[in-house]
Amino acid sequence: MARLRTFIAVELSERIRSACLDLQLSLTLPGAPVKWVSEDNFHITLLFLGEVNELDLVAICRSTQKSLAKQKSFQITVGGLGCFPTPRRPKVLWAGVSEGQEQLAKLHAKLEAPLMEIGCYRREERNYTPHLTLGRIEPVEAETEAPRITGEKAEEISWPQIIRDHEEWKAGYCDVNEVLVMTSELRRSGPVYSVVARTPLG
Repeated sequence: MARLRTFIAVELSERIRSACLDLQLSLTLPGAPVKWVSEDNFHITLLFLGEVNELDLVAICRSTQKSLAKQKSFQITVGGLGCFPTPRRPKVLWAGVSEGQEQLAKLHAKLEAPLMEIGCYRREERNYTPHLTLGRIEPVEAETEAPRITGEKAEEISWPQIIRDHEEWKAGYCDVNEVLVMTSELRRSGPVYSVVARTPLG
């Protein structure tokens, strides 16, 4: 039986996608060890379910629809640059949510418990932080040094400084009016996402 990498997410407006792409381009400097996420794959994850049995997708979609049956649509603003786990040892660069964090966290909570009950989700140890993944920083040889951009600006800019410089950056706002159940297929060219089901919000 096939197992599919599955997650539940929120799509973003073209305006936000474009602004995030512009940010990626501005940070694509000579020697920067970042594997950037494709603009087509920009999203905000509500729950990452991991690899699930293909037959469980129906139950996951039904659970999502039931959990959000009375959920109203709302607005979010994407802004600010952050990383996991720390600016000195960044592995993932992301755009944050400056407005609407609480509503996204409530969506996460509404979806989480029912999916745990049917055995399709295991709660993560870290707290939920809504974000849009921009890129993944490739490992550097010297672990004692924070990853630095090399090339002409090698002596001027480090990732901690870049993140500080973009604290006030804004991509814009958009309405959250539906939630998507999606699958991800890993290919050599990168992950390919497919929408399994859409749950509209009131």
